[in-house]
Amino acid sequence: MTTFRRRVAEWRSPSLRRATLWVPQWFPKVAVFNVPQEAAMAFPHLQQPSFLLASLKADSVNKPFAQRCQDLVKVIEDFPAKELHAIFPWLVESIFGSLDGVLVGWNLRCLQGRVSPVEYSIAMEFLDPGGPMMKLVYKLQAEDYKFDFPVSYLPGPVKASIQERVLPDSPLYHNKVQFPATGGLGLNLALNPFEYYMFFFALSLITQKPLPGTLHIRTSDCAYFILVDRYLSWFLPTEGSVLPALSSSPGGPNPSPAPRTPTMPFASYGLHHTSLLKRHISHQTSVNADPASHEIWRSETLLQVFVEMWLHHYSLEMYQKLQSPHAKLEVLHYRLSVSSALHSPAQPSLQALHAYQESFTPTEEHVLVVRLLLKHLHAFSNSLKPEQVSPSTHSHATSPLEEFKRAAVPRFVQQKLYLFLQHCFGHWPLDASFRAVLEMWLSYLQPWRYAPEKQAQSSDCQARCVSERWAPFVQENLLMYTKLFVGFLSRALRTDLVSPKNALMVFRVAKVFAQPNLAEMIQKGEQLFLEPELVIPHRQHRLFTAPTFTGSFLSSWPPAVTDASFKVKSHVYSLEGQDCKYTPMFGPEVRTLVLRLAQLITQAKQTAKSISDQCGESTAGRPFLSWLGFCSTDTNGSYAANDLDEMGQDSVRKTDEYLEKALEYLCQMFRLSEAQLTQLTLALGTTQDENGKKQLPDCVVGEDGLVLTPLGRYQIINGLRRFDIEYQGDSELQPIRSYEIASLVRVLFRLSSAINRRFAGPMAALCSRADFLGSFCRYHLTEPGLADRHLLSPVARGCAARRPRGPRLSLRFLGSYRTLLSLLLAFFVASLFCIGPLPCALLLVLGYLLYAVAMTLLTERSKLHHL
Repeated sequence: MTTFRRRVAEWRSPSLRRATLWVPQWFPKVAVFNVPQEAAMAFPHLQQPSFLLASLKADSVNKPFAQRCQDLVKVIEDFPAKELHAIFPWLVESIFGSLDGVLVGWNLRCLQGRVSPVEYSIAMEFLDPGGPMMKLVYKLQAEDYKFDFPVSYLPGPVKASIQERVLPDSPLYHNKVQFPATGGLGLNLALNPFEYYMFFFALSLITQKPLPGTLHIRTSDCAYFILVDRYLSWFLPTEGSVLPALSSSPGGPNPSPAPRTPTMPFASYGLHHTSLLKRHISHQTSVNADPASHEIWRSETLLQVFVEMWLHHYSLEMYQKLQSPHAKLEVLHYRLSVSSALHSPAQPSLQALHAYQESFTPTEEHVLVVRLLLKHLHAFSNSLKPEQVSPSTHSHATSPLEEFKRAAVPRFVQQKLYLFLQHCFGHWPLDASFRAVLEMWLSYLQPWRYAPEKQAQSSDCQARCVSERWAPFVQENLLMYTKLFVGFLSRALRTDLVSPKNALMVFRVAKVFAQPNLAEMIQKGEQLFLEPELVIPHRQHRLFTAPTFTGSFLSSWPPAVTDASFKVKSHVYSLEGQDCKYTPMFGPEVRTLVLRLAQLITQAKQTAKSISDQCGESTAGRPFLSWLGFCSTDTNGSYAANDLDEMGQDSVRKTDEYLEKALEYLCQMFRLSEAQLTQLTLALGTTQDENGKKQLPDCVVGEDGLVLTPLGRYQIINGLRRFDIEYQGDSELQPIRSYEIASLVRVLFRLSSAINRRFAGPMAALCSRADFLGSFCRYHLTEPGLADRHLLSPVARGCAARRPRGPRLSLRFLGSYRTLLSLLLAFFVASLFCIGPLPCALLLVLGYLLYAVAMTLLTERSKLHHL
């Protein structure tokens, strides 16, 4: 280390630089050369930072990862910001990968401590919030350097807005858009070092695609996921009123300087500060922020970057619906009729709407990271002291961080999260991977799970009741509870509830919404929203105060319910528009959907029990040698495939438990009685004969027979019902099974075919006799029930009618592993009793003849009984 610093000092010496450019020890030898003074004067553009960048690029190829990080730490400590700013963009890209996804960088999303412990620990130490990389960021931040970030890599809605020369509503982009120079390509954002670093860090979750073979990596064990958690804990602390300080080097600059141009005004938390008209990029105005906001500028920036990069993605139809000027003007009309101080964010033009064509599909890893963000934001917001929660007790001595805790979720997260969740609910595949989206949604709906007092709660029933303290949160997030619940119902009605994973998702949602007092809070919020406007004519004269987002008013003479009603209406109209058709969660339409779900739950329970009984019967009916795998498989009596067949009786039990509890919770939420469920079950014809085994799918009679209805197709796809399908062709020509010897079956088929051709006449004569011999021959030479069998396919009826089958001998049973092993076992047992092979064979034949005589007599008696 001492040698390295000495050589760095020599390199900086003006006397040495006039003659020779010294290169550090870790610079590759092929790049070491002497530059005469004349050459240096002839090429003044060759400055030292370019040599530093070239050496680091060469080291990234030639040196191991640990050595490269050690060299980077030395460079960051010893070089000034003037020389480091040239390597900063390359270093950020080499860590997080390129924005187009071609370069993977350090591949933090696949780096795990248990797989690569050395690389993992080095990377985490280097990128830690108090580590060398953040020191580099703060060193560059102190000099007010700016770095260009291409607009083309921003999320689709933001990119479309900026490309149409309209500022997005997020203050993160204010005063940063740079027009391209003459001949330049595209727009850029001028970002400070902290913003530039966080932009790359957040976007690497979206742009970097997982490598082949890394699909089964656990996300929570990866370096990227843990870094997100560390950054959130550092910049959004749940303890204390200030951010943790970064220790600076002696004589160094301020470790966390605020940007010269703040990202947003601190006083704007309480209202939307943008103009009614569109804000054109050419009219960007500087912001004079409260000096106190400098204390938390990193927290603001981090949260805004994470929200913009991770949540500002949704479909084109959603973008048009939520962001169109027509919809926002309606919101403005409502808000301006209430308070002249409210303004709605300016939105992109119609041209931007048409230009926006992003097709975004979030990954499961993306959703898990967003859930981590939401959980930490709840803990961050709930860390307010009780005396600081109420706006009436607010004092000017409250720290900026405490104010930011109040505004973090409603000001920055709520709207974009709602759009993101709606997009996921509408576009996510109907499979078990939706569990990640579901848990993210449920985490946001339950902020009380991350409150400090939760740790002191006991396990009794009263402690689990949702406190009235959370009523404002439920009311101001009403659509998160009600509309997304309806969206989940529509998904649940299209999924296979026999699957344990899908049954678990229904159980989880029902359990969360059935928490004591939560349904009452949601009903109260809906009543406030549906409250008529005529009862509050004075509302148009009310004014908001700027500092807080809680919506406290200057005077207290109106009733409290009026203020709550205004907040709920403002929330719904800001997300859906004033002309939205709100469907009450406890109204008749949703109640009908719940009854349909209850009916499907009942069907799924019966189907799961039927599968369990069928598996038990098939297991009990298998012969002794079935464990060898030689027994036949029933190809005509199996249900449609689902994960119950693979996971066994334990999964059947779990499915039944999940569905039983989910049905109980739904009945508790919507006050469904047992009589209602029984009546609905009978009305929809859901009772199943013999526990569901004989119930056919829903069909109608057509020209060619039964035709499936859409309900019938749904029942077959999800394994709820089935047809009794059996093989109706020639039994001798059916495919060779796994429990048969293929070559032996073919030989026996040729032998039996030759016998049947040779003795067709005598066999027909014997079978036509009316005495016992005729019955005995018919039992062995004709297929049972062949005369009574009817073909279900209308196409094959004519072909089958032209091919009558006469008596014939079948020897195929001798080609079965089970038959041959049974014979061998019989000969082995006979040898134990000193019985030779020939006497044993005679005994087997005699025994079979006795069995055949008995079966012939029983068959003839049953025929006489039916006559």
